[in-house]
Amino acid sequence: MKKKYRIKKNEEFQEVFQRGTSMANRQFVIYILDRPEQPYFRIGLSVSKKLGKAVVRNRIKRYIRQCFLEMKEEIMPGKDYVVIARLPVAEMDFFEVKKSLIHVLRKAGVLKKREK
Repeated sequence: MKKKYRIKKNEEFQEVFQRGTSMANRQFVIYILDRPEQPYFRIGLSVSKKLGKAVVRNRIKRYIRQCFLEMKEEIMPGKDYVVIARLPVAEMDFFEVKKSLIHVLRKAGVLKKREK
């Protein structure tokens, strides 16, 4: 992920939390904030220390980033996304994480329809 596609500053996270809408399933909570002037989407990740040590948390963040990278054509641009991982994610492999992320993004209505 390039730097311009990431949310890093605390103020940016707080803005998404306060002004955005949220959607959740058992594994993830996603906050979404509209930014119509922005031609791309940005993501911020939050993985609590409750999920495990640094190795586990970094693996979870890698999985989430890779999912967004693989799905970047289907995800609506012009939005900020903050993804919060919940406890069950610590035991999941990449494909389970991707399936769960697709589920919560579809539930939030931010995945474009695929052309067949």
